[in-house]
Amino acid sequence: MVVLNDLDRFHLAGDVIDSVPGLGTRAAYVKQALRDKLLDHKNYIHKYGQDMPEIRNWKWGQTVATRAKKAPR
Repeated sequence: MVVLNDLDRFHLAGDVIDSVPGLGTRAAYVKQALRDKLLDHKNYIHKYGQDMPEIRNWKWGQTVATRAKKAPR
């Protein structure tokens, strides 16, 4: 629901890029990466009926390195 309402971290980061003067052109690649991730997410939901694991299991303050250490192998 958060993604559907454009309130997720990807939309919010894109809004910041649009709102900060002079940042738009310098952050164009970042903004495109955010859009690409949202498309990947939408396709994953369509295929599996749930959020991508990196979205579903995200916790505030957790870094990629921390998640990698906790992931079962």
